[in-house]
Amino acid sequence: MSSIYYENFTDALPDPKRLAEEKKKLEDAGVKYILSCWIDMFGVPKTKPVPISDFEPLCMGKGPQFAVHSISFVPELGPADSDQIPLPDLDTIVICPWDTTCAWVFSDLWWEGKPYNLCPRQALKRQMRDAADKGYLMMAGIEPEFIAMQWNDEGQPVKAFDDDPLPGEGLRPRRQAFGYDVEFSIDSMGFLGEMIDILEDLGWNLHDVVAEGGYSQFELDFHYTNVLEMADRLVFLRILLKEIAKNHDMFITFMPKPTTGDWRSGAHMNCSMQAVDNPGINIYEGKDGKWSETVYHALGGILKHGAAITAVACSTVNSYNGLVSKVSGLEGGTYTWAPTHMVYGTNNRSAMLRMPQSRFAIENRAADMCMNPYLSLGMMLTASVEGIENKLDPGPSLDEDLYVMDEAEKQRRALTPLPRNLLEATEQLRESDLAKKVFGEAMLRSFVAYKFDEWQRYHQTTTDWELKEYLRLY
Repeated sequence: MSSIYYENFTDALPDPKRLAEEKKKLEDAGVKYILSCWIDMFGVPKTKPVPISDFEPLCMGKGPQFAVHSISFVPELGPADSDQIPLPDLDTIVICPWDTTCAWVFSDLWWEGKPYNLCPRQALKRQMRDAADKGYLMMAGIEPEFIAMQWNDEGQPVKAFDDDPLPGEGLRPRRQAFGYDVEFSIDSMGFLGEMIDILEDLGWNLHDVVAEGGYSQFELDFHYTNVLEMADRLVFLRILLKEIAKNHDMFITFMPKPTTGDWRSGAHMNCSMQAVDNPGINIYEGKDGKWSETVYHALGGILKHGAAITAVACSTVNSYNGLVSKVSGLEGGTYTWAPTHMVYGTNNRSAMLRMPQSRFAIENRAADMCMNPYLSLGMMLTASVEGIENKLDPGPSLDEDLYVMDEAEKQRRALTPLPRNLLEATEQLRESDLAKKVFGEAMLRSFVAYKFDEWQRYHQTTTDWELKEYLRLY
């Protein structure tokens, strides 16, 4: 995969011989259409399908262009400005498993001959270049969680794998928790089996599929790779899962908390580091199977910027409904197993950062499937390098259950909670020097403006909870 960050458009153009070779491969495979996909500010892919006959012009930057308004909430540019030009990354071509007449390729956005300053993929590549200049390469794995749903006869969304009557519609007896359940895993294998086969064919090295805590909720575990390829994989996976679900009369939601009783759907980021001059060696692993000194400095960098990182990795109003310790009526218990404070701990799942017992990687648990993975991993990378370069101290490991620790003890230890809502998180992001570096000032302004608008629209909406709580009480 081409992770090189080019400063000039002409330098990024591919070799014509390579273009001809790639086109022949696609034609021989029966591909008729190309989906050249760029990424918007919120991590959503955008495209204009083109026929295979236009493959070479597309890859030379002479294919479809996009008006600047196609990126949401961009006040700096208007109708008189130049269009965006997407330039495909030939190393990312894949034939779409849901329709083999189509091929997908990730593209970087350019504007007036320079990397477009509102292109998240370019932003991550820039941070990768800066990290490499200091001698570092970050590897990452993401643990995507999601809920499979379907529409009932009344047009209401219901869990796809839940055959008990809905509340109020019949006897709903006490049930076995969905997590790891063999019967539910077997019942789900039509959908899961198709997904497993596709991911294996893609070479992602899928390790397992998990029936998670909430009914109809699943988690995937596939192998790590460099941060750019992992971000690409998450974006592709979100589309892939939706397309597979359609074959089974279902749909997929990545919303962290669709109902109060649901377990949160997260997307934990597991990050490790290698030295550019010694690739393949994880510098977070020390001698005798212990953690190295380097990993603690990386932890210090991430914790220093914990609130801003969370604002990007937990980017919606709904995200913060899941970052709590307990929920009454939660299926399978009351504890959420979600992070609540910006601390790190050895295998401590109540902390933002976990040092797992099974791998030498920092697991950031304050992340969910609505994130823009390019910006989230860019924040993790740059914060980690800052911590390593400046030898930041993360403080002592916290290996206690934060769910049961009383508030006075938390205050005594000066434990910092995660942001309580999108407003708090966005306020921290707005002032973050790290975010200004990763996003660039223009994209950060646009992102923050949209999130403040999102919060305002939410805060001005009368919810069902408010009606139930206040309509007849006062």
